[in-house]
Amino acid sequence: MAFLIRMTRPIFFFVLLCTQVTLFGQTGITIRGRVQDGQTDAPISGATLTVTGTSLATSTNESGSFSLQNVPRGATLTISYIGYETSTLVIQDDYIEVLLQPNTSSLEDVVVIGYGSVKRRDVTTAISSVSLDDLNERPIVSAGQAIQGRAAGVSVIQPNGAPGGETSIRIRGTTSFNANNDPLYVVDGVPVDNLNFLSPNDIADMQILKDASSAAIYGSRAANGVVLITTKQGKAGDAKIAFNMQATQNKVISKLESLNAAQYKELQDEIGVVHLPEGLPDRTNWFDETFTDGLMQNYQLSIADGTDRLRYFLSGGYLNESGIIESSFYRRYNFRGNIENNVRDWLKINANIAYSDDNRNGINTGNGANRGGVVLAVINTPTYAEVWDPYNPSHYNTNFYGVNITSPLENIARTKNNKGRENRIIASGSATVTFSPALNFRTMLSLDRRNGLTTTFLDPISTSWGRTQYGQASDSRNMNTVLTFDNVLNYNKQYGKHGVDVMAGTSWTASDYRNSWINGSHFRNDLIETLNVANRISWTETGSGASQWAIMSLFGRISYNFDGKYLLTANLRGDGSSKLHPDYRWGTFPSVSAGWRLSAENFLADVAWLNDLKIRGGWGQTGNQSGLNDYAYLQMYRINRVAWFVTGQENALPTINQANLRTRDLRWETTTQANVGVDFTGFSNRLTINLDYYHKRTKDMLMFAQVPTGAAEVGSIMRNEGIMTNRGLELNVSSKNLVNDVRWSTDFNISFNRNKLVDLELQKIYSAARTSDFISEDVVRNEPGRPLGGFFGYISDGVDPETGELMYRDINGDGRISSSDRTYIGDPNPDFIFGLTNNISYKGFHLSVFLQGSYGNDVFNASRIETEGMYDGKNQSVRVLERWRVPGQQTVVPKAGFDLKNSSYFVEDGSYLRVKNISLSYDVNSARLGNLGIRKLQPFISVSNVLTVTKYTGFDPEVNQWGNNGAVQGIDWGTYPQNRAFVAGLNLEF
Repeated sequence: MAFLIRMTRPIFFFVLLCTQVTLFGQTGITIRGRVQDGQTDAPISGATLTVTGTSLATSTNESGSFSLQNVPRGATLTISYIGYETSTLVIQDDYIEVLLQPNTSSLEDVVVIGYGSVKRRDVTTAISSVSLDDLNERPIVSAGQAIQGRAAGVSVIQPNGAPGGETSIRIRGTTSFNANNDPLYVVDGVPVDNLNFLSPNDIADMQILKDASSAAIYGSRAANGVVLITTKQGKAGDAKIAFNMQATQNKVISKLESLNAAQYKELQDEIGVVHLPEGLPDRTNWFDETFTDGLMQNYQLSIADGTDRLRYFLSGGYLNESGIIESSFYRRYNFRGNIENNVRDWLKINANIAYSDDNRNGINTGNGANRGGVVLAVINTPTYAEVWDPYNPSHYNTNFYGVNITSPLENIARTKNNKGRENRIIASGSATVTFSPALNFRTMLSLDRRNGLTTTFLDPISTSWGRTQYGQASDSRNMNTVLTFDNVLNYNKQYGKHGVDVMAGTSWTASDYRNSWINGSHFRNDLIETLNVANRISWTETGSGASQWAIMSLFGRISYNFDGKYLLTANLRGDGSSKLHPDYRWGTFPSVSAGWRLSAENFLADVAWLNDLKIRGGWGQTGNQSGLNDYAYLQMYRINRVAWFVTGQENALPTINQANLRTRDLRWETTTQANVGVDFTGFSNRLTINLDYYHKRTKDMLMFAQVPTGAAEVGSIMRNEGIMTNRGLELNVSSKNLVNDVRWSTDFNISFNRNKLVDLELQKIYSAARTSDFISEDVVRNEPGRPLGGFFGYISDGVDPETGELMYRDINGDGRISSSDRTYIGDPNPDFIFGLTNNISYKGFHLSVFLQGSYGNDVFNASRIETEGMYDGKNQSVRVLERWRVPGQQTVVPKAGFDLKNSSYFVEDGSYLRVKNISLSYDVNSARLGNLGIRKLQPFISVSNVLTVTKYTGFDPEVNQWGNNGAVQGIDWGTYPQNRAFVAGLNLEF
């Protein structure tokens, strides 16, 4: 009997499963119909029709018609389209005509949140939506550039103008000292560390989770905020072929002039370092030789279509950007495929795959002219010099009368063959099982694999350094594979006036990283750049490595909504990281938020001009571990090879020595944030205001603290070392100024943030950012009680008219100038940042004007130390023509050979107002186009970085040579300059 039970049990379950499938797959009627504009009767193409409680869905075609099969009679049909009120009706007949009314409110828009979505009117947290309206008309390379100036509380700077569009993004200030300050990016549910692989044209929606109550659901990876990106999907009955083409010309915005040969000789006679002959002519304009007009081509093609069962979106693109400095470039190929299939009414399958291949060249910036820096060499190279050595035409000229200078073209040649390439594939597959209209389960497995290749080659002929080394080359490769497995159960049910949304899930992430490297030298010539022709392969700089890490997570969320008035959400996430000691591995990150929609109350029902008014607040905690290496809590060792080719050491084994000081009690870096906000919509939904105040406190910051070396060979230790706070105010205002034939809308945002390093336990002062070799002092100091990144040096009180020396203030009053007189001389943190966008449309014409800026931030112009320091034989900028020369002269420029120090003399106001972009497009509307199957024909032109109003004297105030560094900001030291872009393009849809 027991045997029969065991044998029949599988059969029983199989029959039960078939019964369930049959129930889910019950036949119904086929409905057809048309969807039109309720005011103009014009057909609406692309409207979405969904049968409530099932996965049945379709979209209208170009004539507004639709067809949907197997629909149960009496079911509820939901019809929606962007810009229109959502309509619902009960299906009784097999032909339906639907009139959608235009919707001037965004309150019904669905906002993507962590592991779910919610209507904007029900949001209780600080979330910013990024407008993508003019994305196709701007010369945007990376998705990060699309955020700049478009979201309150989000600072986006482009630290330099190099091809590739590198950006530094901060959400509500700098949160961490040593750890990463980038937000977490989640693309179609897959967490990624950057957006270089993503074509901005593929983005359908972008939301930014700014406070802890919204981001805590991502736990240990969300301390710096979260950027949620949804890519485009196909729609049922909406076949579309879209093509976007851009041609861009980039020009350097400003020009710095250097001394001519005669002026240079006069200056050197005063300094006395180099003695030049009389009558040297001007032979080379180094600015014109170095800078050029950059070009960018961008082509993006996409195909989308679908039925009520199967929908797909395919896209591919090619981008090629050459920089404004010779030999700099960035190229990217991208492909994306998104497929969605309703296999059964109760089962939906999604598959997304994205592939990118990018290649770039690195130009040496942020260094002096004698250390390979290209930008500073443009000023520092005397104009009397020729490009090539007249006696050795294959060698760059090095005859500078004994001065240690390399020309900008030689510095370019030193890195022109250095290339970085990465191909990346991100693939994910998910299945959503709908048990009932209220309950569903989603499981997703994703793969993120990156293969990187960095090669360098310095030929042994053209440059002096190359000849010294007999040529050099290297080859470095790495592969990183990240697997993520998510399982999420959602329950959403309305009980009368009570709405309940419950979510619970797990997430597992594992990373495997492997790399190898090899270096060689002594090349015969410059004909072959690979290491197989190097005569000497380095035995100390060749090897391979590997490391792994993993995170296991449990999370949940409960949301409660009473009658659309009172809203409450609570999140909890637990993360366990392999990077931390087992005793401290798990961190718990809770959050709670609440909202009160006053506009839904009876006492405001008679206020006709009020559409929505909500007060909300939240509190939560998030974590950070990005500053840790993969085996942070373990004792690590360095491997030292022993020369086996020395007599007597043929069988020698490698030695080891201590690589770190072990920290067994490392804990999570934790950020606690509180937020209160007000959302207002009024005057027939034509004015929307969002106001937020927040306070963030980061404790147990992961930092390297210096310790006395003693018997150990390591002078620093990773610790949970300090506390930092950020507090600020954000304002966003959106208005529809004109809504008739001429449509004019305005979006404005402004953000105030105050950063403060509150406490450090072991090491009380952190210094960084050493620039000039001549001064050889750090210019940045971080210590408790101050904001991050403060400039530290001497206060300059102008030029002494009698001696021509720069006068430094005696801070301690001891009658002499010494290191004790250094103090804080500047703050790179702005008082506020802002963005303003105006969109105007009239009869097919669309004009967009985008302004953004920053106020109150200082920039330390370290480039001026090299171009105005007058301390050696390098050429200088024309500003030194104003230098002091005779007693009694009143001037702001000191004499040649003055006492040069890091001082306020080099600190400048970095505030700026920039006309970031102006774009103009026209929608060609012709019946002939429709006959040709052309849905949209839109030529456009735009100009980026049109005008910058600033007092800053360098190339551009939006700069930081230290890139994405949290502790060092706002330093200009020969940084790759920004450029002005002129764009012409075409948007075409079939």
